[in-house]
Amino acid sequence: MQKKYRPNVSAVILSSKYPFKCEIFVANRVDLDGVWQFPQGGIDDGEEPKTALLRELKEEIGTDEIEILDEYPQWLSYDFPNGASKKMYPFDGQTQKYFLVRLKPNARINLNTTHPEFSEYKFLTYSGIFDEINHFKKPIYTKVLNYFKEKGYF
Repeated sequence: MQKKYRPNVSAVILSSKYPFKCEIFVANRVDLDGVWQFPQGGIDDGEEPKTALLRELKEEIGTDEIEILDEYPQWLSYDFPNGASKKMYPFDGQTQKYFLVRLKPNARINLNTTHPEFSEYKFLTYSGIFDEINHFKKPIYTKVLNYFKEKGYF
C-alpha cells in the first residue's frame, strides 16, 4: 500500500539582524514539552507553497513580515512517529518545502495566536540548532541547514 503524505511548508527563520548576526528561530511546541522545531504547516488545496508559508507564519508566530532568501530545491518527506499518525489520519507523514527567510526589522513575533502552536521561542546559532533538535526531524533539519550553509548563508 502506497503511503500518503500531507503537503507542507516549513520556514528556517533568520533574525532581522542577519547578515550581521546569524541567529535561527526555533519554537517549543505547546503539545510536546521540550520539542523545539521550525514553524511549519499544511498547504491547502490549490494553495501555492509561498502563499501557505506566509499564512502559516501569521497563524503560528503572529507575523508574515519576512523576506524569502532561498528555498530548498526538493520536497522532503518523512513518516510520522508512532502515535502521531492517528491525529494526522489519513496521512502517513508529510512532504515539505523548506524556505530560508529573514524577519523584516518591523516584524513582531507573537505566539499568543488564535490557536497557539508554540509556548516559547528563541534564536540559536547554526551549531546550536543541532544541540536543541533531538527528535525525528533532525535528519531533515540537518540536510536543509547544510544545504543553506553550503550556499553561504551561515
